[in-house]
Amino acid sequence: MAYYGSRLQASGDLQTSAASCSLSCCPVPKSVTDALSLVHPEVTKRFFGCGLPFPAKLQGCRVLDLGSGSGRDCYAYSKLVGMSGHVTGIDMTEELITESRQYIGYHQEKFGYKEPNVTFVQGYMENLSEAGIQSESMDIVLSNCVICLCPDKRAVLQQAYNVLKGGGELYFSDMYASKVVPDHMKKDTVLWGEGMGGALFWQDLIELALSIGFSTPHLVSASHIVVFNSELKEKAGDISYASGTYRLFKLPKNPVMSDTTVTYKGTVAEFPDQLDFDSSHCFKRDVAVAVNGEMASILQSSRFSPDFKIQMLDKHVSSSESTPQYNHLNPFLLADKLGSCEKMLQNKQIKRQINPEERLRTTAKLKL
Repeated sequence: MAYYGSRLQASGDLQTSAASCSLSCCPVPKSVTDALSLVHPEVTKRFFGCGLPFPAKLQGCRVLDLGSGSGRDCYAYSKLVGMSGHVTGIDMTEELITESRQYIGYHQEKFGYKEPNVTFVQGYMENLSEAGIQSESMDIVLSNCVICLCPDKRAVLQQAYNVLKGGGELYFSDMYASKVVPDHMKKDTVLWGEGMGGALFWQDLIELALSIGFSTPHLVSASHIVVFNSELKEKAGDISYASGTYRLFKLPKNPVMSDTTVTYKGTVAEFPDQLDFDSSHCFKRDVAVAVNGEMASILQSSRFSPDFKIQMLDKHVSSSESTPQYNHLNPFLLADKLGSCEKMLQNKQIKRQINPEERLRTTAKLKL
């Protein structure tokens, strides 16, 4: 995409706070901060993501990064999966793929690997098989604020589902809209490039994921996105934007749905006392917790299975017993609860450091 090739040279060129919203509301594991700190500065400079899609327990996993961009996340994943794992980054932009490949040797040496464990492929998220990504070959599919840039989101999620192994996970951060974005906004080049024109209405994600076969999405974190550019803000009207990180699992067909108690063993690295699975599920070590059938199926079929004692109860649950309520999956409500991205930036004293004159120059450069 031209907007992310030659037009944007650094994350500071974006006209929203999306790239700054990767500040986590929960403590980020030391392994993640250490891995990110080892990424080459030139790679980090051209990072345009809106979150921190770094799930626990990546060691030894085969990982696919959709829309790998500059390669920042791929190289951090490279450190986290270790030599026994492998990371593939796919991006449609030839320029970014070429630049990403230039740093493979640097990070191999930095991490002390005998051989590189990262591959960058030019291709489209909507057609992974054409790019050489085989079905049921990945443990985890990750993505950082690029699905909002893709017109055919169903194709992206379907392809992610296809390449995942059974029990595999799609863990991704993206921009979401507070309501359905009208067609005229989708045709605006800058709005689309900023993620605003293509952002999915958050409720539509749930319906889309379930229709493909994924589990119900689990909301991990969220923060409000601030639009700096007054012209773009006016175009957006009453539509608000938030960054949200969700995790979706590829479950067995027709899983047994029954009341279940699960007990976390404290065995996931860096989480000896409790595992914050998402914004609604916190598992403390050696404490039995009642969960629904779907969550039980996730824990039983995924890479987290060895870390939980799972006890199925006699009562089976029918999916038609009640209408699902999804307020806990609303990124705007969670962002309200956690505090806006703008406030977090102020509190940490790292609010966008750009003087008024420079901001005006940047705004003028990106105007239609």
